[in-house]
Amino acid sequence: MSKRDYEISRGLAAMDPPFYAIIMAAMRKADTDNMRKLAREWPGVYTELQQRYDAPGGYLPGEKRPEKENADE
Repeated sequence: MSKRDYEISRGLAAMDPPFYAIIMAAMRKADTDNMRKLAREWPGVYTELQQRYDAPGGYLPGEKRPEKENADE
């Protein structure tokens, strides 16, 4: 880690993203070892990230798309 990492973390926190969005983003950027650690600690988040990654537009079955997105199909 570095001072740069710390400063970037401050900027991210100032954006006030939801906690699980931060965990999902960390999973997207993680190397293999860190991904295993994150998946072990947050298995539900890992599963949802995988499901949404494979789902069209990131929507899971039963979730309704906003009308504006539906118009593009």
